Amino acid sequence: MQVAILAGGTGTRLKEMTEFLPKALIPIGGIPIIVHIMRRYAMYGFKDFVLALGYRQDAFKMYFLHRIPIMNDITIKLDTAVISVPEVDCNWNIVLSDTGEATMKGARLKKIEKHIEGDTFCMTYGDSIGDIDIAELVAFHKSHGRIATVTGVHPAPRFGEIHRKGSLAVAFNEKPQTECLVNGGFFVFNRGIFDYLTEDPWCDLEVGPLELIAAKGELMVYHHKGYWGAMDNIADMGTLNELWNTGKAKWKT
Repeated sequence: MQVAILAGGTGTRLKEMTEFLPKALIPIGGIPIIVHIMRRYAMYGFKDFVLALGYRQDAFKMYFLHRIPIMNDITIKLDTAVISVPEVDCNWNIVLSDTGEATMKGARLKKIEKHIEGDTFCMTYGDSIGDIDIAELVAFHKSHGRIATVTGVHPAPRFGEIHRKGSLAVAFNEKPQTECLVNGGFFVFNRGIFDYLTEDPWCDLEVGPLELIAAKGELMVYHHKGYWGAMDNIADMGTLNELWNTGKAKWKT
């Protein structure tokens, strides 16, 4: 089963970094977040990827073309111009598809339809990660037979919660776990999803297509109760790096 990853946005809320790098290539623990995501899928045997690119798509192609010498020691014999690189066991297949800079998510997904070979495929975003059990997610999707499955997650709280009577604070909880579920990405789709999409650059995914699919009873929710985090801004990037550097990255494979 293939895995589509949407990684074409400009990342305006991370402009301190995305002026130089596309968002999905921003490193967490020295490793681009998109590679963390791909490793999560590969852990469950999903090693066939289609990346829907846009902003700085050239940077992705340069990274994956030169990833082995970048990430490893190499030996160069200057007299013969021979370069020796270590062998690797990362047998991933990666399609790098330029879907345009000013393209919304639905149109990006539609534009890579030609690269999707099976009747069912996974899809996620290039800026969020979690300890998702991919095998369990896919099994859940296959069990219900509908067009789409979305992973519902509990977002990391940003603020403390105050309980009050009038102006009197009666309790204070520092960043309590919220009970609501939000879209955490990590979708599984049947090919029928493409019938709801167009290549019009303004075709979104969440607004319009997924709303319509949900209204038709064709969208199911896989409830993920573990860790999930998104990299929306510099503070999020710092949090993810801190988790990695302190050995608390639950998504680590």
